[in-house]
Order: sequence, then C-alpha cells, then structure tokens
Amino acid sequence: LREAYKNGTVSPSDIVEQIFSQIQADGGSKKGNIWIELGDRKKVMDYAKSLEAKTVDHDAMPLYGIPFAVKDNIDVKGWHTTAACPEYKRLAAVSSTAVEKLVSAGAIVIGKTNMDQFATGLNGTRSPYGACENSLNPKYISGGSSSGSAVALAKGYCSFSLGTDTAGSGRVPAQFNNIVGLKPSKGRISCSGIVPACKSLDCCSIFALSAIDAQIVLQVAEGNDPTDQFSRGDVVEEVATLSNFRFGVPEPHQLAFFGDNHSATMFEEACAHLEYIGGTRVTIDYGPFVETAKLLYEGPWVAERLLAIKNMFENTPEYLLETTRAVIGNGNNYSAVDTFCAVYQLESLRKISSIAWKSIDVLVTPTAGTTYTIEQMKADPIQLNTNLGYYTNYMNLLDMAAIALPGGFSSDNGLPYGITISAPAPADDMLLDLGKRFQLHTKLLLGAKNEVLFTKPTTISDHCQDGIMKDLDTKHTAIPTPHQNQMMEVLVCGAHLSGLPLNWQLLARSAVLKLKTATAPNYRLYALPGGLRPALVESGSKDKNSRCIEVEVWNIPIIHVGSFLHGIPHPLGLGKVELENGNKVVGFICSENGLTHATEVTKYGGWRAFKADKANALT
Repeated sequence: LREAYKNGTVSPSDIVEQIFSQIQADGGSKKGNIWIELGDRKKVMDYAKSLEAKTVDHDAMPLYGIPFAVKDNIDVKGWHTTAACPEYKRLAAVSSTAVEKLVSAGAIVIGKTNMDQFATGLNGTRSPYGACENSLNPKYISGGSSSGSAVALAKGYCSFSLGTDTAGSGRVPAQFNNIVGLKPSKGRISCSGIVPACKSLDCCSIFALSAIDAQIVLQVAEGNDPTDQFSRGDVVEEVATLSNFRFGVPEPHQLAFFGDNHSATMFEEACAHLEYIGGTRVTIDYGPFVETAKLLYEGPWVAERLLAIKNMFENTPEYLLETTRAVIGNGNNYSAVDTFCAVYQLESLRKISSIAWKSIDVLVTPTAGTTYTIEQMKADPIQLNTNLGYYTNYMNLLDMAAIALPGGFSSDNGLPYGITISAPAPADDMLLDLGKRFQLHTKLLLGAKNEVLFTKPTTISDHCQDGIMKDLDTKHTAIPTPHQNQMMEVLVCGAHLSGLPLNWQLLARSAVLKLKTATAPNYRLYALPGGLRPALVESGSKDKNSRCIEVEVWNIPIIHVGSFLHGIPHPLGLGKVELENGNKVVGFICSENGLTHATEVTKYGGWRAFKADKANALT
C-alpha cells in the first residue's frame, strides 16, 4: 500500500472508500460485533483528503494513508473510550501516546473496536456490545480481550490494529484470526492514555498480517514517554538477529491441547518449519512458567485490576458484566501480606525459569492449545478462558516479549492454528526477525481474506524485499519465493493431506496448497500393509465398486520435488490422476500387482475418513 501511494496508483481516500464500502457490503457496522464506534464515513474521508492535500515526505510519514483500528480502551482524540462498559464512556480530549505517534506518521483511524470488558478475558465474548465473532467462522470465539482489533484486520478493514496485552490479549486473537500478534517488551510502547487492566503489566500490542508490517508499526510507536511511569525508555537490543537458534519446547507431558489432537499435530509441523530455517529443538521444563501463570489470576495481581476500576466496582457494580465482576472481585481476597508473599514467589520462579535460558535462545509454544465455540465459552466462561491462558499468562510477570505467528489451518474445523515465539525482554527485533523468516518460509495465506504475502508484498519496496531475501539466503538458508513457473503440481491422497502426519514434508519444502478436490469416480483406495500408506488404483469407469476419492493438489518448488519423491517407497509410483473436473494431475498411484496383502478402503471415500474411523474404533 505504501508503494501504491508513492506511485500515485491509489490515494488514501480511495482506500477509505473501499473499506467503508466493504464494511457495508459485509452487513454494516453491527455485523459480527467488531466495532464499538466505527468512524463517521464522511469525517474519515475528509481526514484522508486533508492528508492528500499536504506535500508528503514518505520518509517522515512512514504510515501515510495506512488505515488502522484501535481497541476501545485506548484513547483517540475526539473519539469515545468505553473499555466495553457503556457507563464508563467518555470523550477523549487527547490521544494516547501510541496513537498520537501513529497518526503523526500519517496513519488513519477507522474505528474503535470491541473487547472483553475492561480487558478481562481471552475469549472475546465478555462484552455488552455482543460477543465478537471469529473472522473465519462466526460460531467460534475471536479470542480476546483485543477481539475486535484482530477481527477488523483479518477481514481487511485496516492494515494493522492496536490491542493491549496483559495476559495474552494480543496473542490469542492473533491465532484465532490467522494474523500476527506482537506483544512488545513491557514499556517499549507507552501505555499512557490506555485504560489500565494491571498497570504494572500492561502492554500496547500490535496486530498485523506480517512480521514486517508489525516491525514498521513498532518503529513508529515505540520510545520513551515521561508520562508513563512504566516506560522502558529507548531500547537497544544486544542481539537483533540469530542465524541459527535453539528453541525450547515444553516436555511432552507439559504440552496441553485440551483434547485437540489436530492442534498437537500442527504444533509438531510448526516445529519442523523452525528446524528448517535454522532452529534446533530443545526440550525444557515448562513447570516454572505454568506456576508463574497461576499468579496472574490466582494471586494478588488481580487486585491491581480492582484498583483500576475501584470506584465503579464499589459504587455501581451493576455496570459490570457478571463474569467481569466475579473475576475482578477476587482482588478483595488478598491482603498486603499476601502480596509480598506472591512477590517473593515470583522472584523465586523467575530464578528457576531462568535456568532454561542457559540452553535456549527462544521459547516456542502453541499460542492457544485449542479453541471453542461461543456457546461453549458462555457455558463455562472461567475454566475455558483459563485454558486459553496456559501459554500466555506468565509472560509479562517474567518480563518477556513475544510474537504470535499463523501456523496453518486445522483439518478438523478449518480454523487457524498458531505458535508463539518468546524470549526475555528486550527481544522484540530478534523475535520479529524470526517471525519474518518463518513467514517467508511457510508462505501461508493470512487473515480471513486469504491474503498472500511475500510473492509481491505491498508493504515494502522491491529494493527492501530483495535485501530481505538476500539476507535470508546468505544467513538463514531460507528458500526464496519461487515463481509460478518454477512450481510443479503434485497430487496427494494419504498422510500428506492437510493436517495429517506427513503434511509437514510438503510445508517444509515451501509447497502451497492449490486445490482440495476428489478424483474422477473410477478409482479404488487401499491401505498398504501396516496401514501407514494408501495406494490409489485406477479401476476403470465400468467398475461399479470404484468411486471419487478425496485428494489435494499441491504446488511444490521444482528444486524440492526430487527430495520429496525420494521419500516415497515401493510399490508407489508417479502417474496421471484424473480429477472429478476432468483435469489430469501427476500423483502417486499403484499398480494392481503391488496390492499384495493390502486392505481395500474405497468405501470411506478417502484416507482421512479411513484413519478417523480406525481411531474411533480404538477408542
């Protein structure tokens, strides 16, 4: 978008018009409960035109014309702030420090977004303005508390957005909406002008489609702020990039997926990607991190949430949602003695957890172990929300920085999965660098609009992109993005299907899913001895027992086709497979003389259904 502005091919008012037209086409400002206050179309348009009337120095205004959304606990001059409590509503006389910097750099505010009331929650349902719906499936939670900001970005209503992150609110919504969530080091971005949750732990967070975009926004928003007593000052990191890195993962029994086996599989695939770009996996004791996480809501830090809204809680508690009131009300249960005991416990845990950093550079976990429907969350709001914080609640207590990255889609419900890479603060630039490398390698579609990045990125210049790719090639052994004519279509029908155990072999070779489809109705499917691999056999159109079989077509960079084929064992071989639309694609097939001792599974219509039936039989 910045390049388009520089070239004069589009104007800020064009983009504003496009955004508001899209919001209207999608059902208006109330659809999905994304917005608390969507900007007045004419006023935002007038502001965009006022930008156009200026002589623009794009270096001095690096966010010229870039639209963004703001969580509604962050002040924007001339806009209301509610923190998702209508009775708290007030008109902001000045903008928060972060917003002021972004607007001064040329960014355009589109609206104020929905959130869990007073930033108390990780699920996005705790709002009197309605539960914010997931951008990809409205039956599911969007994540919180920065719910609306994540959804607005994922649906294409802005180019980045602001959230806050005390317990994971800038990371969990990133996973659930297939975007990047940067939780900076505490105090790196000023929290002046932000309604506090836990003031000593709060962070202003950034949502973006790419780590590159997040870094651009961070560079504008960061910096010392004398008006914020927790401002970190101007930060200089000792290490801003790691050519090779050691990433820690919890011991197997410490990984919690809450019954979601698909998430467990996708976490392993993400770890394989990290190994491919230079990482070495190291298992660490995650126990101290879990114990630290418990302090946030099971310790006196919840009293800091009470302090933030003390007058309302004591005088008009009916203004609060029942769950919000219950969570924050626990702050009355802790004494000064309890507080000091918890401070001592935290320092002890800090020293124990620091042992892990002697053997690792970064920690890698799922962003959230699983997801839930809105109805499930409403039925059990406390426990399920607690589950969402298993990998997030300790980070600000231990003074860590983190980046949440998209990691693909579940084959179970089609929803996004993600990982979080974290490290002791200040480590923002180093984490963003790893995030760039991960995204350049995986090339996953992003947001709810299937945005494609890095093929021809619109957020950075060609010169900058070339520099990044050269840097990756020489320092990180990542793979440059191949052009379409450098790819080969390969059909898969078994364990290489999306979400199945061998799919990582495609992803690790930067393969891109092109099509989910089925064969023509003249094939049979068999399970080879051992039940680990399928055999697809063409039986002819006159065979009454043949049928359409589920398959996927992947584009694999030609330079990696050889290594992929090398791992395919006898009796499988390559041949043309006819799709249900009549097209023919190269895929793995088997001749009938290779079916000795094989079991026919054609009736299932695909390998995925066959394996699911076997798993159910075992349970």
